[in-house]
Formats: sequence, C-alpha cells, structure tokens
Amino acid sequence: MYVLGYFLQALAGVIHVILMTATIIVIARAVLSWVSPDPYNPIVRIINQMSEPLLFPVRRRVPYISGIDFSPMIVLLALMFVDNFLVPSLQRIAVGLIQGG
Repeated sequence: MYVLGYFLQALAGVIHVILMTATIIVIARAVLSWVSPDPYNPIVRIINQMSEPLLFPVRRRVPYISGIDFSPMIVLLALMFVDNFLVPSLQRIAVGLIQGG
C-alpha cells in the first residue's frame, strides 16, 4: 500500500502546483484589468486565454455589482478552499498508507 501512498503524495503536490499557478494567473488577470494593456501583446493574450475558462462560468452566474466584477475574487476563494482542503487531505491519507503499509 505504500506505493499508493507515494502516488497520493505526488498527486497532492501536482494539484498544489496547478492550483497555485491558476491563482497567479487569476491575480495577473485582475491586475491587468486595472490598466489598459495592449490586447495584442502575447503575454496578455496568454493570461486572458488561460484565465477565461476559470472566470467565465462564475461571471455568467454573478452579475456585476456597481460595475465591479467579483468573479476573480470568487475564483480565488474557491482555489484557496480546494488547496487548503483537498491537498492536506490527500497528504494525510498518503501518510497513513505509507506508515500503515
């Protein structure tokens, strides 16, 4: 069972890196929305393309309030919740499998 434990530990690490990358991308998108960047800049285009799948479903359900888009904040809270709940849970299960096996 220790092999499954190590697999779960590695999976938890990969999920953590993916969630932190998504967090950085959403924050970058929010910061870019405060300025008027060149929409043809390749970096701006990549950030927009990577963040839109995360933001669009929330943006579709949550209306703008006084012209403020709260979707980045909601997505960041969801990412933080998943990172603080799922990753430690997987790590705890992995440690139990490694020690018990």
